[in-house]
Amino acid sequence: MTHTPRPVGGTRSGPSVLVIGAGFGGIGAAIELRRGGFRDVTILERATDLGGVWRENTYPGAACDVPSPLYSYSYEPKPDWPQRYSGRAAIHEYLTGVARGHGLFDAIEFGVEVTGAAFDEHGGRWQVRTADGTTRFADVLIPAVGQLSRPALPTIAGIDTFTGHAFHSAHWEHDVDLTGKRVACIGTGASAIQFVPEIQPQVEHLTLFQRSAAWILPKFDTEYSAAHKKLFKYVPPARLAERLAIWSLFEFLALALTDIPALKNPVIALADRHRAKQVLDPELRAKLTPDYAAGCKRGLFSNEYFPALAQPNVTVETTAIEAVTPTGIRTVDGVEHPVDVIVYGTGFKGTEFLAPMNIYGTGGRKLTDVWGDEGARAYLGVTVPNFPNLFMMYGPNTNVGSGSIIYMLESQARYIRQAVQYLSGRTGHFLAPRADAEQQWDDWLQRRLKDTPWNFCSSWYRNASGRITNNWPGATVLYRWKTKTFDPANYVEAKGERALR
Repeated sequence: MTHTPRPVGGTRSGPSVLVIGAGFGGIGAAIELRRGGFRDVTILERATDLGGVWRENTYPGAACDVPSPLYSYSYEPKPDWPQRYSGRAAIHEYLTGVARGHGLFDAIEFGVEVTGAAFDEHGGRWQVRTADGTTRFADVLIPAVGQLSRPALPTIAGIDTFTGHAFHSAHWEHDVDLTGKRVACIGTGASAIQFVPEIQPQVEHLTLFQRSAAWILPKFDTEYSAAHKKLFKYVPPARLAERLAIWSLFEFLALALTDIPALKNPVIALADRHRAKQVLDPELRAKLTPDYAAGCKRGLFSNEYFPALAQPNVTVETTAIEAVTPTGIRTVDGVEHPVDVIVYGTGFKGTEFLAPMNIYGTGGRKLTDVWGDEGARAYLGVTVPNFPNLFMMYGPNTNVGSGSIIYMLESQARYIRQAVQYLSGRTGHFLAPRADAEQQWDDWLQRRLKDTPWNFCSSWYRNASGRITNNWPGATVLYRWKTKTFDPANYVEAKGERALR
């Protein structure tokens, strides 16, 4: 399919902006820029629909583990969420409605995959290449591709030899009927604890291959009644009070992770009590008891996971996998586990920021080379020295160990809008953070990250070098404060020869 790109040239009232990705980050950035008066904003989306992870992840039971009153834009409340922890479909419908309400469908070019971008110092703008062979130009580039967009498969010998059906949870094959099948699930993360209870009643036998047990808390979910929805609609303070209560609870948990470790004790006690109450068999309970510090890996919420694993048609296998065979899985003890279907609940390539795109800054610098083996880093998690007018949504060290990523995205979008406002008054100028400002920021980050529990086990928060590239070390309100004001003193400014028209 051939796409005719929308003209992108900038106006006297503001720079031209290209946003990559139409998930919560990209939509949020575009809305904030529109609210700031900027109209020359185009969103490039590789798929045929918006939604990001909420478009891609259609596995049974897919839902958010942050309550919906907080997992939503503060300026677009929804009084009629079906339940406190809403499912994928409701979240996707919400984002679609928000985008439509802000007139963004006219700004989105669907089916356009960005393969790379290079900054043209002479022209002072970005040249953005897409898979259809087109080159687009923009003054400001905002990658909003997320941290959880590229599924990760494990490196297991023989993984390509299996003759049955095998798929990642993010690419669920709904035409594969699991009824009466022997199913293997590899992985015990946030997706697995949602789909395992859904498929367990269907299958003949489910073997869950667990490398490490998860810390699981009870999920205080509820379906919102008609009375609830009317109250939230007609008495906004009630809706705001619930959002504030949820936000405060997650800020408490964030402080327990990073600033006041003693606060973890009641949380640990709650998780232990939840496990003891739901898993009566002592042998199974021992398997499901984590052997690492609470908070080191992502904490999970579920009321159905433990009961599903206690069913007679489920085996929790903790012996390490040696290889996938044509008919099943062999563990290191030599035991063959015959299965008909393998589901990989093995997460995403969260530390490979902006991949597989190739991004080039001033002097032909390639972003992945600049980051090198140490891993991704960015000033405020948003922008990188020598990559002018590049502002990331959900960049390095902006993931939350506790809280709503939407709150973080709003902070980033507001900061980026201020940067674009600054540029709009300085025709043809471009800016990138000073190297010393970025270094000071990273030094501060690393000091805070040093004593967090994320250092004490292996997880997707850390890259191969051991650096924590994903998580924000603190409460979300601290990040809001850090990004409250765009300060041009922290940036190097230059001007291209091309003037905005």
